[in-house]
Amino acid sequence: MINDTIAQISSALGQGAISIVRMSGEDSIKIANNIFRGCDLEKVSSHTVHYGHIFYKNKKIDEVLVSIFLAPRTFTTENIVEINCHGGVFVANKILEILLLKGARSANPGEFTERAFINGRIDLTQAEAVMDIIEAKSDLSLSLANKGLDGEIYRLIVDLRTNLLSIIAHIEVNIDYPEYDDVIELSNNIIKPKILDLLSKIHNLLEKASYGKIIKDGLKTAIIGKPNVGKSSLLNALLREDKAIVTEIKGTTRDTVEGTINIGGIILNLIDTAGIRESEDIIERIGIDKAINVINEAELILFVLDNNQTLTKDDEKLLDLTKNKKRIIIINKTDLNKELYHTFKNSISVSALHKTGIRELEEMIKNMFLSGEVNLTDQTYISNARHIAKLNETLQSLNDSLTAIKNKLPIDMVEIDLKAAWNLLGEIIGDTSTTNLLDELFSKFCLGK
Repeated sequence: MINDTIAQISSALGQGAISIVRMSGEDSIKIANNIFRGCDLEKVSSHTVHYGHIFYKNKKIDEVLVSIFLAPRTFTTENIVEINCHGGVFVANKILEILLLKGARSANPGEFTERAFINGRIDLTQAEAVMDIIEAKSDLSLSLANKGLDGEIYRLIVDLRTNLLSIIAHIEVNIDYPEYDDVIELSNNIIKPKILDLLSKIHNLLEKASYGKIIKDGLKTAIIGKPNVGKSSLLNALLREDKAIVTEIKGTTRDTVEGTINIGGIILNLIDTAGIRESEDIIERIGIDKAINVINEAELILFVLDNNQTLTKDDEKLLDLTKNKKRIIIINKTDLNKELYHTFKNSISVSALHKTGIRELEEMIKNMFLSGEVNLTDQTYISNARHIAKLNETLQSLNDSLTAIKNKLPIDMVEIDLKAAWNLLGEIIGDTSTTNLLDELFSKFCLGK
């Protein structure tokens, strides 16, 4: 348990109906009781709400509802008080200021959730899932985050660590009692198949992780093409709003224009780029350079061609530049006379101006990345970048152990790599996390959470 009491505003700052000021710690009820006029908060039952007023130096601050949660049945496992006051920046900050004057300390970003982790209420994957729920942008990403909060990722990692521990224990027995097993037989017939099985399970998790990352973070999507082929019109059609300026003048879009849409649970982070062509205009040239950088970073390319124009050298350059990217060729302006007779893989015809073919394009994007293979009911998907990195490091350690077996190194050398893998998996759930790691993770949380 942590000794001091922390306080912070837990609701979004700004005007609204209600604001919430939260405290957690041994003295939270005592501090709240000191400024509350209503009932005696130190004598009430847990999980109850009480009407009254906040006073400071005999001056009424606000009419409030105070919720009391007694340890250990709370989010942090400590005493928690939540003061529901009238919404507004000033009144919530005033109440927080009074609580700090009465002995509470201002909570750091994510400190309430950090205490829940430190006090054993949740593991590290569940703590990260809390922020994923807050940042969820679709039903699929919310379902994914809830699976993490329910402990499914934790159980998955614990299962992998249990299997690893079984292998390590087998080696320990051999080291302590060398007559127990023949080392060569132990390595090749007992340990190696178990390591291969673990590798297969982790590979399977990482293959599915691409789906999880798409669901959670969305796809960085670049709309590219020559000037005046309809890129901005396509952005507006996908967004269902006139966000980008559309004219017949080439080079109208000089900088990137961004927007976000939800397609069947997939978030597309759309970026409309400047038309790419040879240009002497300095401002347009900067926009073109930025467009090329966006192409390099994009996970999906929507390459727009004009149905009313034949292919040019600029088109050919862009086709070559994006040939190794996930790409959809969009033949735009199908309402005009046809001049473009080329056929392309993964292509679709649309009229961005009249918004025809847009639904079909959205379905094409969804099938390209999810292919109907995502089933959140029966499967757990890893979506956190930190988890994915640790799983890849675990793979490396397991492969190192196989190399040690192949090279007939002493069995305790094999064990070193397996223990490294076990510790790496522990870092995912927080069993072997460092203070620096925890500080970095929770610093990304919002205040009051």
